[in-house]
Amino acid sequence: MSHVITHCLTVVLPKPDEARLEDILEHVQAGENIQVLSEHKAVDVILDDLEAPDDLSASLNQFFVHRNLHADFCLQSLTCARRKRLLICDMDSTLIGQECIDELADFVGLKDKVSKITERAMGGEIDFDEALRERVGLLEGLPLPILQECFDTRITLNPGARTLAQTMKAHGAKTVIVSGGFTFFAEQVAAKTGFEAAQANVLLDDGSHLTGAVAEPILGREAKRRALNNYSAEFGGPENAVAVGDGANDLTMIEASGMGIAYCARPTVSGQADCAINHTDLTTALYFQGYSDRDFVS
Repeated sequence: MSHVITHCLTVVLPKPDEARLEDILEHVQAGENIQVLSEHKAVDVILDDLEAPDDLSASLNQFFVHRNLHADFCLQSLTCARRKRLLICDMDSTLIGQECIDELADFVGLKDKVSKITERAMGGEIDFDEALRERVGLLEGLPLPILQECFDTRITLNPGARTLAQTMKAHGAKTVIVSGGFTFFAEQVAAKTGFEAAQANVLLDDGSHLTGAVAEPILGREAKRRALNNYSAEFGGPENAVAVGDGANDLTMIEASGMGIAYCARPTVSGQADCAINHTDLTTALYFQGYSDRDFVS
């Protein structure tokens, strides 16, 4: 007995552009089975019995480069529910545009040194836990009020972060931040975006200044995977979750989730994720799940 495996190709442009979208649809020889998710910006294309999905993905990537087209796409098999019951997200350089520890280091004149360590850790070149201890150690003596000043003056939400959380929550999903950063920032980002829960590392202090230490155990790569398993258990497991992140410490939860999305990520991450967001904003994670503009809640 033969089985028809239906795939869905979701294509999203950074801004509405009918001509470019039509060009892409012509390349994949899309027929009539097209659903508009956002006018001239995002579409679903249903492809029945696609024999070589990896070849189509490679062809699309080459086509975008050749035509100098900027678009994000997700090609997925429709063997399970597209709309996930759990949204689990990294924070630094994912929900926000900064690495909090780099910004804190700027207040003690060490941003360049710390950011270089951060980049190597996020790229998977060095151990995340040891890199975090080293960087936090350089913050010893930083007055506690600086943390709030840093949040207020340096930290900005990435476009679409709030809409992503609010929309999925409005449609019954649980929303969680799991960050290798710090609770001081993660809890405030959760409050601003509407995420229901936040886990992160705890900076230790003496009541007035940072001590240069972080509470153990450190929330790193394996802790993110455990968080995915724990939060998704009530929904039937990780296959019912969408995970979004940018760094090497996000990779295990991205790989284990039902939809793993690399957001403006390092090549080591985007190459192993189910799909990537490189040109558009975080609402693309909604389009990838079949949400349309009329479903959005901001």
